[in-house]
Amino acid sequence: MKKILILPLTLLFSILLVACGQDKESESGKKSDNADRAAEETKDESFKVDKGLLNVEVTIPASLFEGQEIDSVITEVKKERIKEVIKNDDGSVTYKMSKSVHKEMMKEMEKDILETIEEIKTSKDFASIKDVSYNKSFTEFTLTVNKEQFENSFDAMASMGLALTGMYYQLFSGVDSEKFKVTVIFKDESNGEVINTIVYPDDLNKGN
Repeated sequence: MKKILILPLTLLFSILLVACGQDKESESGKKSDNADRAAEETKDESFKVDKGLLNVEVTIPASLFEGQEIDSVITEVKKERIKEVIKNDDGSVTYKMSKSVHKEMMKEMEKDILETIEEIKTSKDFASIKDVSYNKSFTEFTLTVNKEQFENSFDAMASMGLALTGMYYQLFSGVDSEKFKVTVIFKDESNGEVINTIVYPDDLNKGN
């Protein structure tokens, strides 16, 4: 899971799709082939009957794709269970999927965020970070750090992985692409003093 701290958003999305697919295949392995086929046929029929009612559309803004080659990732995504991928004129990308796939992806994203948090707390790569707290919607993370160690390290980079997954989680939760934000707060473990606050994607855009 360490790789999630530095992966660009497009690759993160691809990994989530693969993970969802693997989970589904693992569950399917417990059923007979005939049962699998019957389930798929039933699912297909439900989509035909309720077309437009069981679909979820998610649009990722162009700002999260800057400097990235997205065409190859889109090609890979289309091989998974995403129904349709649209590259919009403004550079954003819209994904259309069934509600069941969307639900699985939300669960997988939450799982990945929690694993990332645990790794940050325990990894020697971020020695100054002693604890990580967060809110339910993953819009705010508070990293409790040893101030002296923190100021002599690059541990602030840990916020990038949290921010990317948090922003992605919001977008898939239905937050408007113009309003999604993740705030990462660094606090001194000795007195609770706020050392630094980073707001994504605002602070990223300032650097452009």
